[in-house]
Amino acid sequence: MSRRRLLLAVVLFVVVSTACGMWAASQGDGRPQRYRYRVTKSFPHDRTAYCQGLLVHNGRLLEGTGKYAESSLREVNLATGKVSVRVDLPNNVFGEGIAVAGDRLLQLSWKRGLAFEYDVRKLEPTGRQFAYKGQGWGLTHDGTKWIMSDGTSVLRFHHTDTFEEIGRVTVVNEGRRVINLNELEFIDGQVFANIWKQDVIVKIDIKDGRVTGIVDLRGLYRSGRRRSDDVLNGIAYDTAQKRLYVTGKNWPRLYEIKLVKKSDR
Repeated sequence: MSRRRLLLAVVLFVVVSTACGMWAASQGDGRPQRYRYRVTKSFPHDRTAYCQGLLVHNGRLLEGTGKYAESSLREVNLATGKVSVRVDLPNNVFGEGIAVAGDRLLQLSWKRGLAFEYDVRKLEPTGRQFAYKGQGWGLTHDGTKWIMSDGTSVLRFHHTDTFEEIGRVTVVNEGRRVINLNELEFIDGQVFANIWKQDVIVKIDIKDGRVTGIVDLRGLYRSGRRRSDDVLNGIAYDTAQKRLYVTGKNWPRLYEIKLVKKSDR
């Protein structure tokens, strides 16, 4: 083989090897990181609270509850689980997710297609309502827009001021759609979402809808102790203290947890 052909063969080998390595790395990066959990603290939770939304704002624990004639917005004492402020929704409204932007809190409704606005400082209704199409499930805010789930595999983006829909993304895990997206929380640049009727939380990159992490919460509240509706639902993150809280519908406890990476991705 001539020197020129040998040099060409070496260059070609390097190029192909590099390309294969890049492809393999991208395939590996496309798989979500798997997590378990460690409970760091456990707190009382109102056993009658059908949790639909949970958040921490300026150190205050706020919870939205559901069911007809039982839906409410609450401020809860974390240490005791006692409700210090409660605002009830009309009996014909089934309350859903809650989120805060500035001094405004919005609470979704399941089938009414209305988001109710509150002054988050006083936890009082402002009288303003915002309409949307379809069902409302979970809600969060990423600092620029509202992000809403509707029980499908889609996350909707809504304008902060008008609640007009301004975009959508479909959530996928390794190419497959993830349905039943429920309660949402925006944490460190990604959306954490409950999956209805599963003891699982997924982390989502909202730029492309890709699931980047899966949190296995099995065993947190053993299924044998639950009624059929007592599913995992409720994610709150205290940004100042870097603390993550989770609970469920009618659960007797609220848990502070740490995520632990699983080595077998």
